[in-house]
Amino acid sequence: MKWRVYPPDVLPAWVAEMDFPLAEPITATVRAAVDRGDCGYAEVGELAGAFAGYASERFGWDVDPGGVFAFPDVMSGVADVLRLVTRPGDGVVINPPVYPPFFSVIEDVERRLVEVPLERRGDDWRLDLAGLEAAFAAGARAHLLCNPHNPTGSVPHRSELEALAELADRYGVTVLSDEIHAPLTLPGATHTPYVAMGGAAAERGVTLASASKAWNVAGLKCAVAVAGSDAMRAQLSTLPEETPYRCGHLGVLAAVAAFRDGGPWLDGLLRRLDGNRRLLSDLLATHLPDVDYLPPQAGYLAWLDCTGLGLGADPAACFLERGRVALSPGPTFGGPGAGFARLNMGTSPALLEEAVRRMAAAIS
Repeated sequence: MKWRVYPPDVLPAWVAEMDFPLAEPITATVRAAVDRGDCGYAEVGELAGAFAGYASERFGWDVDPGGVFAFPDVMSGVADVLRLVTRPGDGVVINPPVYPPFFSVIEDVERRLVEVPLERRGDDWRLDLAGLEAAFAAGARAHLLCNPHNPTGSVPHRSELEALAELADRYGVTVLSDEIHAPLTLPGATHTPYVAMGGAAAERGVTLASASKAWNVAGLKCAVAVAGSDAMRAQLSTLPEETPYRCGHLGVLAAVAAFRDGGPWLDGLLRRLDGNRRLLSDLLATHLPDVDYLPPQAGYLAWLDCTGLGLGADPAACFLERGRVALSPGPTFGGPGAGFARLNMGTSPALLEEAVRRMAAAIS
């Protein structure tokens, strides 16, 4: 999709997938399955243990494999969990600018969208805890949290998450924490899995995760939801019994390989992304000094404030039309995205430089 949605002369820097070769453990696992003709329905038996081992190694998080549930992807997991923990018409809080499917999934399950935007505080993006409390007090029943955040790349501080958990407990709100970008937490930041905090966070929380973004296997279809308490596990246990069979068999195999053996590859990727985020700072300072950019604390997505360029609400449209480079339009991330664009820097330094040069040419 990344390379085929736009005409051949357009350089794609939009959808969140990378241009790097797969980790060898994943390649070997999937190739072996195909070689033996093993392309039937998924069996998710090894997935929970593999995820638990990864969570312990990466985050010091003690995951009970019995509380891990399989889904084809994080957003289908969000939809299924929202159907369990809320009723039609209930309010679900999100923090724009945020991943566009957050808006549509809430509408699809017939819940009410409640927006509490992130706050820009100096060189950081933070949760508006006062706004969240007001939304919870007004009757919202769930909070769909993006942790780490897409598109800003910010990583919530543990103290923020603890304050959120206390508010959620006080007002009876379930927190669904989308942690798909957690493996991509970059040097200088520390990811805190929401339900790993225990207490109120575990009692009323669900963490959703996947190997898809970090190991670049989104097309293979496999994700997990982790219940932090017996009560939440009991709720998730009422999911339709066919839910795990919607996962792709190759997706399950790839996820197990990534979680068990993909650590060294991931470490190399993080070094590369750390270099790219610094390179992007230099490129923008040279070619587009009026673009405001906070390097992401996690992931390979750069949230660019282009309001200083005078290109209107959707600067990505100008970059596409005049520069033949495709970025994600800021307004699709909600009202606070007006004047912004999201650039995918999960590519080679040469292509990253070419993308910025095309953006600069678009406004010259």
